[in-house]
Parts: sequence; structure tokens; C-alpha cells
Amino acid sequence: MRAFLSRLIVLALCLGAPAALSARQPDLIVYGDYVLTMTPEQDLIEDGAVVINGDRIIAVGKRGDIDSQFVASRTLSGAGKVLMPGLINGHTHTAMTLFRGMVDDLDLMTWLNHYVFPMEGRFVTPAFVRTGTQLACWEMIRGGTTTFVDMYFYPDEIARVVDECGVRAIVAAPHIDYPSPGFSGWDDSFAAAKDFVARWSGKHPRVTPAFAPHAPYTVSAAHLKATVEAAADSDALISMHLAEAPAETAYIAEHFKTTPVQHVAGLGMFQRKLIAAHMVQLNKQDIAITAKAGVGAIHNPTSNMKLGAGISPVPAMLSAGVNVGLGTDGAASNNDLDMWEEVRMAALLHKASSGDPTALPATTALAMATRTGAAAIRMGDHIGQLKSGYQADMIQVDYTGLERQPLYDIRSHLVYTLDASDVVTTLVAGKVLMQDRQVLTLDEAILSKDVNRAANDIRAALSAQGAPQ
Repeated sequence: MRAFLSRLIVLALCLGAPAALSARQPDLIVYGDYVLTMTPEQDLIEDGAVVINGDRIIAVGKRGDIDSQFVASRTLSGAGKVLMPGLINGHTHTAMTLFRGMVDDLDLMTWLNHYVFPMEGRFVTPAFVRTGTQLACWEMIRGGTTTFVDMYFYPDEIARVVDECGVRAIVAAPHIDYPSPGFSGWDDSFAAAKDFVARWSGKHPRVTPAFAPHAPYTVSAAHLKATVEAAADSDALISMHLAEAPAETAYIAEHFKTTPVQHVAGLGMFQRKLIAAHMVQLNKQDIAITAKAGVGAIHNPTSNMKLGAGISPVPAMLSAGVNVGLGTDGAASNNDLDMWEEVRMAALLHKASSGDPTALPATTALAMATRTGAAAIRMGDHIGQLKSGYQADMIQVDYTGLERQPLYDIRSHLVYTLDASDVVTTLVAGKVLMQDRQVLTLDEAILSKDVNRAANDIRAALSAQGAPQ
């Protein structure tokens, strides 16, 4: 029967295929020695393939089965490669790539108040955000990240870069009670956020607008309620920093006699579609509230360790049923956007902190960067898995380097051995953004010049200010 169907497809191609056969002549078939689907039903297919038509996956299976049913206009070889869903960066500040390594080895509040906020006030413009976001997108495409959740100023610039470079993003417009780049305070920043969400909602297949109140220590209770109401009116997502560091916990305890989680939950924030970044300073009641509300939590292990914020109780959250994803945070506090590093750090950190080598297995860490991460950002119904009907967001990872040998367990290999440099192909919505390690949607030479120009200005300002040694 399969042989007959194959001959029928070839004949149809020669004679002009009828509409009924168009699905059998897809745009692209991508192969892999290993296809890691990340679906709960069948997560690994050896010698497999994924069929793409337009921006969606229409079939996943063994190479032989796929080749007997489909004849694509284009194919990507899977020899020596793992094919898997693209990685999901659940929390970052893309344009802060231009502040990468600007100042290090400080606690969160000193880092923010004495260096980051002042330098943002001085340098962050639409042009700065455009260059920084392009650099971030180049880095993420190169490393196999296909979706990210952003929180930074001039979100229209960020959305335009996302459109141009081909990735997928939730672009959250920040609002804060204090002066910030382009704004005098709460009133104008909140008004701009509402305008941004209204203008971009439903307008672009890869850009999802959202609200981004900075944190419960920088946004008043009344203003957090206003965000809740605005998000309810537009059915929009909210992304915010929450329970990140001891200083935040102390501030909320002093002013509101509760925890950060219970504070914002009491304001109605947990009744909305909330993506809560960091979630480090949690007690058992906080975890139970988070699980019951269906809030997505984003674990940022590298940033939290570097800033001394603490260790998020990820195993406890997962046990309680919280959807936990992974994020890099901004490159100013990480200092990169390498999601492979976050996957590995998450797997190792919780082993070390608990003394239990089974605390966070490799398979769980991978899920946090794909399927579970997609659920945490409320996109679990169309990304994070290689599954028919889902968006065609996927990557190929080369496992053949001699320094990567031998191979026994591909899942373990992806977490503990391979890294961003091994990603060779990146696709989003069926479009190839990188092939043979070459990013196709951004001009590397022009981008490098723009980055160096911005860095020279920042370097001069740091020298005049006197960065800590």
C-alpha cells in the first residue's frame, strides 16, 4: 500500500497535484538520527523525521514511514544530528546584551541601583534597544533558542526586531513607579504599556504583547492592581520579577507583613496569566498558592547564583504541579543567553543543594527548556514539542564531535555533554533561521560594528564613573 501511495504522489507531482494531495507534498522534511519529540507519549524516535507545511508540523515518525508518504520540495539531512524542539528562554532582557560584563560580583540591589539603572537612564534609546535586541537574537538563534520572553524598554523596537529576524517572543512592556528610559514615572510608562498591548495583540503570528510591572518592590500595590485590571480587560499575559532576592523578601515583609508571592496574589495578580520570573524566596504556602493558581515560574539558575539571590525550590515546585521553565535573565547578570548552560546548571544545582543526585534528572531539565517551559509561558498548546499541528520550531544538534564521544544516552548527552556550539540548524514557524551554523536573518558584520560603537560609549562612561574592582 505504501509503495502504491509513493508512486501515486510521484505521478501527481509530474501531472500537477490536485488540492487533496497538497498535504502529501509538504514544504520541508527535516531528519534526525534521533528525533526527541518531548511529547509524553513517544519522546524519542531513532532515525526519524518531521514534516513541515507552512509554519506547522504535519507529521512526525520514522524515516521510512515518512518517506513512503511524503515527497517534499526541500529536505534537511539528519546524519549525525539530534532533531528536537527549539529551546524556550522564559525570562530575559534582550537589549541588555550591550551591558554584558559591564559590572559584576555585586548583590542585586547594589548592581541595580548603583550601576544598571543609572546606565540605562544614560544610554537606553530606541537605537540602543534595536542593536542590543539584534545581538540577543543572533546569540539565541545561534544557540538554538527559538522563543523568548522579554521585558525591556521600547518594546516596539524589540517586536520589530523579532519580526525581522524570525524568532518567536512574548514582548512585555515594562512599567515602574520611577523614572525610566523614555518615561517620567508610572503614569506615562503604564499608559505606553497599555497602548503597546492594544496595538500588537493578535497582529503578528510570532509576537505576543504582554504587561511587565517590574517587581513588587518597584511598583506600588495600587499600581499592581491597575496592571491586573488592564490585563483582564485585554486578556493579556503579565511577566514580572517575583520573590527574587532576600532584599525583596525583607522589603515586602516590612511594608506588607507577608511574602512577595502572597502580596501580589492578594492583589489579584495570580488570577491573571502570570509568568513569574525567579521565584527564589518561597515558603511551602507560596508554592501551594502558585500551583493552585497555575502560575508559570521561570527558574534562572545562573543569574540567581551570580547575584547571590539564593536557590529556587524547583524540585518542590515541580512536585506540587507548578509548570517551571528556564530563563537566562539578561546578559548583564548572566553573562550570556545560552539556554544549554541553564539546562545543565539547573540539573546540577539542585543535586548539589539537596545532596540528592536524583533531585532534577536530565529529562526534567530538558523538559523545563521545552515542553514544561512552553506551558509555563502559556504556549504549551502550540510550541515545546514536535507534534502534528504544533508550530514548526525546532533545532538540529550535531553530536558527532570526537570530544563528544562516546554516546550512550542521547538525553543525558544533551544535558551534560553537548552545548550551544553544537547547534547546527534553527527553524521557527517552518523558516530556516540558521543552517550549517550560519545565521541567515541577521547581518553579522553590520551588527558587530553597531555593537562595538555602543560598547565604546559605555566603556568611556564606566571609566569616568569608576566601576568596582
